[in-house]
Amino acid sequence: MNRKPVNRKGEKGILLIGIFKLVKGLLLVAVGFGALKLLHRDVETVVQHWVDILRVDPENRFIHRVLVKILSVSPKQLKELSVGTFFYAALLLTEGVGLLMRKHWAEYFTVITTAALIPLEIYELARRVSPAKIGVLAINVAIVWYLVAQLRGPRRKKRSKTQIGHG
Repeated sequence: MNRKPVNRKGEKGILLIGIFKLVKGLLLVAVGFGALKLLHRDVETVVQHWVDILRVDPENRFIHRVLVKILSVSPKQLKELSVGTFFYAALLLTEGVGLLMRKHWAEYFTVITTAALIPLEIYELARRVSPAKIGVLAINVAIVWYLVAQLRGPRRKKRSKTQIGHG
């Protein structure tokens, strides 16, 4: 059987992106289950329990703002949050598994889904600048740029060989 050699160029980058997407997806699955667990509990009691365990100062300005936001979430919002989180986690896990399995479709899928979220990230950044938002935007732009470069690379080589052979 005559097999073509595997293209090793860019493989590490694609594997790193796949692992990154899998980790993000698994974290979102955990967040989704956490939101579902809060549905049938007293949110204030759960939050107070974690404040005590983590030994954070609830009077700290930052912590206080986070606690106010968490305590103002309704059961309907928790359901919506969990559904959205599971949907996004499914996308990330599909991307991650596909990239780790070195599937060509996964590269296209990751470019499309990641690029589609960049305008939303820019909008959020315009509303309020934060280092985390800048970092997320930079990582996603880098992922899209890298994968597009990987996808375009082999085509250019094939075209130039074809043109040389027929020219």
